[in-house]
Amino acid sequence: MGVTERKEREKQELRQRILEAAKDVFIEDGYDKASIRAIAERVEYSPATIYLHFRDKDELFYAVHELGFAKMFERMQELHGVAHPLQRLRRMGEIYLDFAIENPELYDLMFISRAPMAAIHKKYDEGWDCGHRNFTLLQDLLRACMEGGHIAVTDLNVATMAIWSYVHGLASLFIRDRFKVSDEFQNAPQIMRQALDLMVDRLKP
Repeated sequence: MGVTERKEREKQELRQRILEAAKDVFIEDGYDKASIRAIAERVEYSPATIYLHFRDKDELFYAVHELGFAKMFERMQELHGVAHPLQRLRRMGEIYLDFAIENPELYDLMFISRAPMAAIHKKYDEGWDCGHRNFTLLQDLLRACMEGGHIAVTDLNVATMAIWSYVHGLASLFIRDRFKVSDEFQNAPQIMRQALDLMVDRLKP
């Protein structure tokens, strides 16, 4: 490996370390209280080093956001092994719920916390690749279900919003401990999957 290649690899490795540290700081302190200095201390570099990789805190938060969506999209790749569109839809919901259950703090950061959405929208205008890929995956799957006559819904946008809202609601209630209001929900992950099954079954013609 040449000097140039080694330097580029080291640069990317440091960028990844910064992202992981930033994710932890944003989760622990929230966006408003998180600081570039605190993130720099986690990676044992000066704040100036962070600014060599990211313009400001908004850009760093956006990159962490993208990191989360990239991890979710990677999990969704197993859908290629499910042939029937309706079963793929069911499995997609399960993967979404599993991601939230296994990564509650990151999910909260991605979908629930009052993030600097102005920065997200600004970057989205330039291309919000990872977030858009996950959204498109759901829309393409619903389109296949509609074209195959597997679901009764005929409006793609309505179906997308309804299903995303339903599954997101289950995930949000779980990670915010809202299911603890009743002893009946002690086995919440299993009940969430049963609720998902109910939703998918109700979509059938």
